[in-house]
Amino acid sequence: MNRISTITTLVTALTLLLTACAPVTKPDNQSLIRSDSQSTWLAIDTFESSNLDAWTLSDTKNQTVPKIAKPQVTIIETEPSGNHYLLKKPAADGIVGNRKALSYRRLPAAVAVGETATFYTRVNVEYFPNNHVFGLSNLRPDEIDLHDYNAFEPSIRITDKQESSGHRNDGTLMVRVGKDYVKIVNQQAQRPALPLQENLWYELWYVVNNSARSDGGQRYDLYVRGGEFKTQQLVFQGADFRIQREQPLIYFLANCNTGPIDKPYGNGGIRYDDLYMIAGTHLTTPKAHL
Repeated sequence: MNRISTITTLVTALTLLLTACAPVTKPDNQSLIRSDSQSTWLAIDTFESSNLDAWTLSDTKNQTVPKIAKPQVTIIETEPSGNHYLLKKPAADGIVGNRKALSYRRLPAAVAVGETATFYTRVNVEYFPNNHVFGLSNLRPDEIDLHDYNAFEPSIRITDKQESSGHRNDGTLMVRVGKDYVKIVNQQAQRPALPLQENLWYELWYVVNNSARSDGGQRYDLYVRGGEFKTQQLVFQGADFRIQREQPLIYFLANCNTGPIDKPYGNGGIRYDDLYMIAGTHLTTPKAHL
């Protein structure tokens, strides 16, 4: 072997060694929950921390008059039991004009295209009137701020607002079907579900299928326990992702607004607690696994 060949061989060997020893950088959208058989509940947030440092709060269409720099109210509160939860409102009582109050946090694991995951959330209506939507996004923060409602994929709505068509919602939990939201159903009673009761906690399990639409995905099923649902019940099967981009789901997102200044919806808040996710379909209570 001549001198040049020897040097070339040594350089190649050294390059391979350095590559093998280099730290592995995970792609921004790499899933961490691929093995359903090894799944455990992952906490997105339980709000037992004293701050919201991991959350982004963004008021992208702030039309308050006089101008309030950060009108949304998104704070951690404490129940008499000592439990902490998140209270989210578009603005303080009596303030109108905040049209998009976004709050979002990165998921502890992405849900890759082709994967199914179950999300668990407890919600509690502070009071009506209000207008809230929460769910999951497959967009980055700058894109979420740009697209607001169209940043959602699976989404769940709580509102009693009047639509532009004149239809008045009544506070019943709703899911996305096509271009509209529809009420969940009490299948045991064979009727639409009743409006959510104020100051009462409801447990939600939403099973999210992030496969391609052509493979039956971009859909989610919703289960509820609380209020009229004394035991866990499937309340809607096959709801639609809003946009169906077929990208990894990477953020939990909540949005609300006060409505226009001349016709405000109201500032009633929603309380959130115990946000969890797990690979596959799991209809258990997360805290039982902790």
